[in-house]
Amino acid sequence: QLQLVESGGGLVQPGGSLTLSCTTSRYTLNSFEMAWFRQTPGKEREGISCIGHGGNTHYEDAVKGRFTISRDNTKNTVFLEMHNLRPEDTAVYYCGASEIQSLCSVYSTGSYYFRPNQYDYWGQGTQVTVSS
Repeated sequence: QLQLVESGGGLVQPGGSLTLSCTTSRYTLNSFEMAWFRQTPGKEREGISCIGHGGNTHYEDAVKGRFTISRDNTKNTVFLEMHNLRPEDTAVYYCGASEIQSLCSVYSTGSYYFRPNQYDYWGQGTQVTVSS
């Protein structure tokens, strides 16, 4: 199956920036809908942002205006650029891939884009800690 690998996590001070990446070497990602989720011990996995195979993007309200998702299909990589990080952004961040081609390419609600069970493949996660 598709294997995804996240990287770029670490410790950053509040207000700082960090960029995460998600990549695979076995498959091309151009046909997948891609998303970033995050999870803390007390919560279920929460969708942050998704990007469709055609480049459409959607963001959860908590990160809108601060995070930017992008993809480089020639390198089979999806990025999450994070700015103005807050302590509440601390979580394990996961990359997900969906075979539902319209998932992030149509107008809908956040709950539609960010249902974890709509994503077929996941990476192992990368820890992001925002603390002074």
